[in-house]
Amino acid sequence: MKTFVHHLSDVQTTEIGNRTRIWQFCVVFKGAKIGANCNICAQVLIENDVVVGDNVTIKSGVQLWDGVRIEDNVFIGPNATFTNDLFPRSKVYPEKFSLTTIKTGASIGANATILPGVTIAEGAMIGAGAVVTRSVPPNAIVVGNPARIIGYTNTKVEKFTKEVSPTDNRKPPYTDITAVRGVTTHKFPLIPDIRGSLTVGEFDTHIPFNPKRYFMVFDVPSKETRGEHAHRVCHQFLICVRGSCAVLADDGINRTEVLLDSPDKGIYLPPMIWGVQYKYSDDAVLLVFASHHYDGSDYIRNYSEFLDTVKQQNSTK
Repeated sequence: MKTFVHHLSDVQTTEIGNRTRIWQFCVVFKGAKIGANCNICAQVLIENDVVVGDNVTIKSGVQLWDGVRIEDNVFIGPNATFTNDLFPRSKVYPEKFSLTTIKTGASIGANATILPGVTIAEGAMIGAGAVVTRSVPPNAIVVGNPARIIGYTNTKVEKFTKEVSPTDNRKPPYTDITAVRGVTTHKFPLIPDIRGSLTVGEFDTHIPFNPKRYFMVFDVPSKETRGEHAHRVCHQFLICVRGSCAVLADDGINRTEVLLDSPDKGIYLPPMIWGVQYKYSDDAVLLVFASHHYDGSDYIRNYSEFLDTVKQQNSTK
């Protein structure tokens, strides 16, 4: 099947990939570039400085203004709104419109509003009606106005067992494996006392390394995320000593989420695990032990680079 353009549309560009379908009442400017196997539904407008990748679905009522870049396998729901000028005035134009990028595999729900200059990263999902005011990290699910992260796609939520079952004779300290390679959750002894409670763990025994550094994270607004990186050689162990926060761990294939809401709970993150902390309570204090002194070169802060590094390591095994 070659390109299909409905006769009731005004399509001026010739740069349209094979098997792309453009339905009635669409307007596509001369400079637009549209990839292969796309489905552009009725009443869509696409301006000149717009690039659309392959296998993209654009539902009815969407306008893509100059400066929008849509990568492959993106879904854009009906009436999703893109903007390209933070301070618009009639007949007043900026020297250059802000660049807005929707990365591979992202989805944008119906009636969502995307402010100019943001990047919606790979695999992210924008909820219906969300107002996206800043860039969205890979695989994040965001909702609301302004949009905030409420979860991550394809994530297994791990739960600490609150009560030991009759068939489980374990007593703290003990460790459970997770769906993510090398990541483990840990339960430590908790000794309540009217004089004050106590919890304890031993390095190299209950915590699988001897730390050379620690840091604490606190006073984090609930909408913010922390972490969003991996380490090449450094091991980390996280305990929320006050309040609660969620920890996302990702090995490039599997993804899991653990809620730390008590000082007798911890999670171990080995090297080459992408880690994110979010859903901080107002009073949260996160304690992190690290196996190495700080080294900026040990960090991988770009998720695409992380995935490439994981693939390279797996190919050499």
